[in-house]
Amino acid sequence: MSAGMPRTARGEETKRKLIQAAEQVFSRVGYADASISRITDAAGIGQGTFYLYFDSKLQIFNELVEDLNHRVRLAMSAASAATENRIDSERAGFRAFFQFTADHPALYRVIREAEFVSPGALRLHYTRIVEGYIAGLRAAGAAGEISDIDPTVAAWALMGIGEMIGMRWVLWGDDEALEGAGSDPFASGTRAVPEHVFEQMMRFIEGALGAASTVSSSTVSGSTVEMRQR
Repeated sequence: MSAGMPRTARGEETKRKLIQAAEQVFSRVGYADASISRITDAAGIGQGTFYLYFDSKLQIFNELVEDLNHRVRLAMSAASAATENRIDSERAGFRAFFQFTADHPALYRVIREAEFVSPGALRLHYTRIVEGYIAGLRAAGAAGEISDIDPTVAAWALMGIGEMIGMRWVLWGDDEALEGAGSDPFASGTRAVPEHVFEQMMRFIEGALGAASTVSSSTVSGSTVEMRQR
């Protein structure tokens, strides 16, 4: 019998415990060394119960990727919902992403392993994030908040910026922490992105997007002076 969707609230809770345990196990030991017994032990659930919800280790891995994707998109969307322009939206969204990464470092290890374990899940993860990004950038361009940059190219580039900044400063921390972690940068624990790093990143992003500006003219001594106001 194939595993199915939970039919009760208790079943939903059991499946959630298994997903949470899988996040811990895959993050700690990686896909190859993870096992169904390790996952069920971490969840405090009998191994036989696992097969009521998942057919295999690969299935729970794929569902974990989907779950992490849903939660990080939700965190970013919620943070940027109250903003009034695209740059503020980028600022709020990146802060939410870095916080989610600090709270769930498994996001990096699981997604990177998906490249080899389940390429389809990897592609779906990035595609779902970028689709919403493209729509937001297209709307911002139409409203004159950013330049006429290609929203698809910009979305993929911005996603890459967030991923690399998060890896370097959230997962790896400072140079001393990185050296102390040895060959496993995940061992140093997570940290906040330093404020100066965040502001430099935003400066780069604002320049790349060509954040909206107005051009006004004033005549001084008979000449016209163009003044760009951010």
